[in-house]
Amino acid sequence: MAIDPPAGAALVAPLVALRDVTYAVGAAVLVERVSLDVVPRQIVSLIGPNGAGKTTTVRLALGLLRPTAGRVERRPDLVVGYVPQRLAVDRSLPLTVRRLLSLTARPTRSAVDAALDETGVPHLAGREVHDLSGGEWQRVLIARALLRDPALLVLDEPVQGVDVTGQAELFALIRELRDRRGCGVLLVSHDLHLVMAATDAVICLNRHVCCSGRPDRVVRDPAYRDLFGDAATALAVYAHHHDHVHDATGAVVPVDGHDPQQQGGHHHHHHHGQAHHG
Repeated sequence: MAIDPPAGAALVAPLVALRDVTYAVGAAVLVERVSLDVVPRQIVSLIGPNGAGKTTTVRLALGLLRPTAGRVERRPDLVVGYVPQRLAVDRSLPLTVRRLLSLTARPTRSAVDAALDETGVPHLAGREVHDLSGGEWQRVLIARALLRDPALLVLDEPVQGVDVTGQAELFALIRELRDRRGCGVLLVSHDLHLVMAATDAVICLNRHVCCSGRPDRVVRDPAYRDLFGDAATALAVYAHHHDHVHDATGAVVPVDGHDPQQQGGHHHHHHHGQAHHG
């Protein structure tokens, strides 16, 4: 199922692509015939209920799992920065943020400082990791991923355990990193409200791809509403204001002589009401 790439991306090879990928363990099919592309400067979000296969799909994209059928294509020498859903750290182990970031890649002190500065937490370098709030911890993990200078940033539930204000700030940070670094982003989230505000493309997963495309299309898709029920209805107040319109095929049609495709992309402004979901 194709997803609209950013303007001008048609000539850009995907950083990672899944082509009709199925993954099964014995008789249990975890994901079936899933296709997706992530290109540079694009944020693609996987959403779906628990057990829908979101994390499995990410692991397939990263090459941590081998598909039962279909294929995974990755750009040669692709560098990935991965922010896992959980990173277990022994609480009996005294570990500062700086030490955590220096454990694997052996970065320079200045590189660690730069990564923490880029994620807005330079003051945490000497703090014990066990004393961090949920939002601080996530920013540190993102800084850790950035030390690899990734072309693809992959985040599995990056706002888990973070309060509502912190969630919005983290999504804003992810957008800023995408804009500044030009990287592609693949993220998993169950937070429909923020995903719809922060994402270029959404893939609604329930072991297979139920629907996909731009957020404004997905929220109107019956498959999306069937899957999320009341949460989808609460998001019906979602408004997507464009400086252009789309014709019946979804192609961009300029408004008032302005062609956003020739301006390096089209600009979206999102306004939401409060959406609550379980």
